[in-house]
Amino acid sequence: MVKDVLVSISGVQMADGEDSDVEMITAGNYYQKDGKHYILFDEAVEGMNGKIRNTIKITADQLEIIKHGLTNVHMVFRAGKKTQTNYVTPFGEMAVGLNTEKVEIEEEENNIRVRVVYSLDINYSLMSVCRIAVDIRPRKGADLKLT
Repeated sequence: MVKDVLVSISGVQMADGEDSDVEMITAGNYYQKDGKHYILFDEAVEGMNGKIRNTIKITADQLEIIKHGLTNVHMVFRAGKKTQTNYVTPFGEMAVGLNTEKVEIEEEENNIRVRVVYSLDINYSLMSVCRIAVDIRPRKGADLKLT
């Protein structure tokens, strides 16, 4: 995989019988170290000064999403595991629980795809069942589209 990549992240939260979809495509930097994949990219927040520095770390059996800046969190998704973290935002802090049901990772020469299914607890109350899909591919010649 090359250094300059496009990152597509889509997510669905299912709560109270309704689905809420989010999708973004952004440019990022990729590198591999000690058998782990790292993707770095910045995220602007509409209506706020500053940014969020994102790091996605992919190992053979888990996905980690680390955010620093306007929000701070370190989320770990590993099938069959529940993890706890604090999500710090400009509006306050929340206790977040991630109960990961499934993590699927597909690696090809010029593409990495990760699919995660998990339930989300906020301040120890179940909020929703969620899905995340992450797709990383070289920026040059990429054919990513919002769905």
